[in-house]
Amino acid sequence: MSESTLILIKPGGVQRNLIGTVLSRFEQRGLRIVALKRLLADRATVEAHYDEHRERAFFQDVCDYLCTGPIVAAVITGDNAVKAVRAMMGATNPIEATPGTIRGDFGLTIDDNLTHSSSDPEAALREIALWFPEGVAER
Repeated sequence: MSESTLILIKPGGVQRNLIGTVLSRFEQRGLRIVALKRLLADRATVEAHYDEHRERAFFQDVCDYLCTGPIVAAVITGDNAVKAVRAMMGATNPIEATPGTIRGDFGLTIDDNLTHSSSDPEAALREIALWFPEGVAER
């Protein structure tokens, strides 16, 4: 079933020039990039993105980190895109991520795990609307 999901390449991934490397993995898998932008994330958007974690100890740190430099936001579309992208990302903690996954191959620490992807189709809809308020034209 075709669906869309959001990915973010966090400041560490952008700083390390991994944008093309990360995005090419999705294309090689047969998924399509239907929206893409590089931006400096504003605090309000980042806090809204992580709102479900507001009461957790890491909330301020993760919000601070996403605002430290440029990020890349992309909408990825394809069959079972949410699960496929999450599997390709690997475990949140790069030390636990399987080699061959993005985090397993390139992640440094749990604080700088390079990427974010939507957890489920409902989260994807909310996150895409948040990061792409202008909408996404799929062709």
